[in-house]
Amino acid sequence: MMQEGRLKEIKLGFIGAGAMGGALMRGLVAAGVPPAHLTFYDPDPQRRQDLETLGIAPARDNPEVMQFPVVVLAVKPQVIDQALGEIQGSAREQHLIISIAAGVPLSRLEAALPQARLIRAMPNTPLLVQEGMTGLAPGSRARPEDLSLALELFGTVGRAVVVEDKLLDAVTALSASGVGFAAIFLEALADGGVRLGLPRALALEMAAQTLVGAGRLCLAESLHPAAMKDAVASPGGTTIAGLHALEQGGLRGVVMDAVLAAALRAKEMAGASGK
Repeated sequence: MMQEGRLKEIKLGFIGAGAMGGALMRGLVAAGVPPAHLTFYDPDPQRRQDLETLGIAPARDNPEVMQFPVVVLAVKPQVIDQALGEIQGSAREQHLIISIAAGVPLSRLEAALPQARLIRAMPNTPLLVQEGMTGLAPGSRARPEDLSLALELFGTVGRAVVVEDKLLDAVTALSASGVGFAAIFLEALADGGVRLGLPRALALEMAAQTLVGAGRLCLAESLHPAAMKDAVASPGGTTIAGLHALEQGGLRGVVMDAVLAAALRAKEMAGASGK
């Protein structure tokens, strides 16, 4: 987790303080960003109260958030038009605006905010526990230092990488929708343990920690998944027997098809959002 750099010095505003926006603010405070350097606007009184307990003062409305030089646009796609309309008159070239609104392309954001510098971000829900994965695509006016700041921002709640805007549908399908795919595998893995007699709570705990551990091992040791598989698949052993069953069921092809289907739907949604 990144904890050094510009984040501790710059002031950030948030338009929207739901699950993603709220988690980002909590991650920033945990990383050492002074709460006084943050502000937000959200119409939900409970969200305002929760964040005020961290020392983050709420703004009166979205235009007031725009008094800060860096703004995270953390609203749902259904209300993006309203949010953009409220800040259009305040967005200037000195503003860096980072949008995490799913399915809203950079072209649409830049058309609505023609002066501001823009970055589009696609995080996933594990950022709620500081294990997120975020893809970042810079707009045409974004500067290198803007990307550096965005990487640091999302680095407080997991990992972040820079990709081309055209690849964000793939990012959505792989890391955002992938959480749902992983959940299905997690549930099935636990069900297998229950089928063999393990109590459900214990089976789920063991399955979840197994997936967490496998992911961390892959990242920490830069191990290819094939090497991880080979390391536990002894000749004639239990793992290779299970792998044989997975291959007979076509697991690899089904998972790849799921990612492709999610990417196609993301592209359809992005096209519809621009109409």
